Amino acid sequence: MSQKLILLRHGESKWNLENRFTGWTDVDLTKNGQNEAKNAGVLLSKNNIEFDLVYASYLKRAIKTLKICLKQLNKSYNEAIYHWRLNERHYGNLQGLNKSETAIKYGDEKVLKWRRSYDTRPPSMDPDDKNHPRHDILYKEIDPLKLPSAESLKDTLERVNPLWINQIIPQIKKGQNIMIVAHGNSLRAIVKILKDISNKDIINLNIPTGFPYIFEFDDNFDIKNDYFLGNQEEILNKIENISKQGLSEN
Repeated sequence: MSQKLILLRHGESKWNLENRFTGWTDVDLTKNGQNEAKNAGVLLSKNNIEFDLVYASYLKRAIKTLKICLKQLNKSYNEAIYHWRLNERHYGNLQGLNKSETAIKYGDEKVLKWRRSYDTRPPSMDPDDKNHPRHDILYKEIDPLKLPSAESLKDTLERVNPLWINQIIPQIKKGQNIMIVAHGNSLRAIVKILKDISNKDIINLNIPTGFPYIFEFDDNFDIKNDYFLGNQEEILNKIENISKQGLSEN
């Protein structure tokens, strides 16, 4: 029986709906997002996908998705491991701004680089800004020097990587199935590592909300298969819509 990794991007958030850069802003799920989380649990149940450990970020949209999903599976979330390293990419001073309006102001190409390129950071948030994570009680146990003011995907990958290498990979290699409930960019970082996607090609990878992304491994930890659970046409439509979010005419 092959080991599995299940990646689940949280259900639609209120700022997803409003097409805003969210990042570390702790926004809640929409009603549709709650339904997406419920549907993810139904898909996992129907496909007999089981897991031994669950990880989630510190942000409520991921935590609520996890709780709703696990409820469909009659599983407890008491043993879930919450980790700040799985948080969404920090979008700096873009957080809260509408993506299309930002593209009108700065141009589609610039916003595409901010959103999807590997190593371009958005404008940084001032550490004295009250919205900076160092002022958030959620992160009171974290070294303030580790908390970002803005991140590229490269920065996000470097943040996720210690958790990935030191905890998650060893657990999968021991034969445990792991589910990670997180965010578009923290999950893109993991997929980049797993599939060795180039810095150039990663711009084309988009992960839709609410559809479990399954990786199956052989005994050498090589990927045997990877696929999304759910209606494939709907998944492709959602991926295409994500790619259009930062366009000025959208």
